[in-house]
Amino acid sequence: MESKPVLIIRSLLFWLGFVFNVLVFGLLIVLLFFTPSSFRLKIARIWSYTNNLLLKIFCGIDFKVEGRENLNVKTAIILSKHQSTWETLALHSFTPYVHWVFKRELMYIPVFGWALALTDPIGINRGAGSAAIKQLITEGKKKLDAGKWMILFPEGTRTAPGKTKKYKIGGALLAEKSGYPVIPIAHNAGEFWPRHSFIKWPGTISVVIGPAIETKGRSAEEINKEVFDWIEATMQKISDKSRWNRK
Repeated sequence: MESKPVLIIRSLLFWLGFVFNVLVFGLLIVLLFFTPSSFRLKIARIWSYTNNLLLKIFCGIDFKVEGRENLNVKTAIILSKHQSTWETLALHSFTPYVHWVFKRELMYIPVFGWALALTDPIGINRGAGSAAIKQLITEGKKKLDAGKWMILFPEGTRTAPGKTKKYKIGGALLAEKSGYPVIPIAHNAGEFWPRHSFIKWPGTISVVIGPAIETKGRSAEEINKEVFDWIEATMQKISDKSRWNRK
């Protein structure tokens, strides 16, 4: 195992590369604001590939994906585990072209947020309560009906490895109202890129894509429970307690 000073240097090199990456691809998306959002999403995917490469070169972090065949459906809602910043950067690289749901404040960040706003997302005001849910369902159903995949983090915020949190109902409600299937994703990225940690630990992240969960005729509560049960059961299989408290 490398010493912490070495890990700090490697992580610093990654962040320098990441900032450059954001400026290049972010500004490119902004400058191409007049193109279709589908084209700008292709640029975002290249940005994601580049992030993966930077992490592998500088931090020794790679990932393996199991269950890619479960993405072979026409249109779906992805509900993913949220442990780290990693999944916000890497999911674009191995999922269909997805449209994100996130707090709208992220769109105010210079360059990064501007580019994010141009990828046809749904920016939610978390403090709006029922109005935010209504926005999610209205806009989300419209995108799904147009053949666009949606992605949400049902935990809302990053959850530390080994911890569980009640899943928010928004994604399941969208599934109930729209009838589109849900694809659950579990991963242990938080063991290698912990939240609130500058250091990134080398290793291979395990990602498991679950089979499609049918939602037609089912309640949001029932859908949410099945998503929770599958993701958390899968987390038990791919997690390593020895990596839970690294900082």
